Amino acid sequence: MSRFRDVKTLQKFAAVHASVHNLFNLQRHLNNRKIFKRNRTAVLDEWRQLAA
Repeated sequence: MSRFRDVKTLQKFAAVHASVHNLFNLQRHLNNRKIFKRNRTAVLDEWRQLAA
């Protein structure tokens, strides 16, 4: 995270990385909605802690 001088650059990198990861993540269909929401909430909480 310290490689990025600007939070905006980090956000762009994270968005592109997530898109590429999801494209090649062949097991993504195995997660149901409940697990997806729980994981998304955990990641957003971690992101808010890093950005604070």
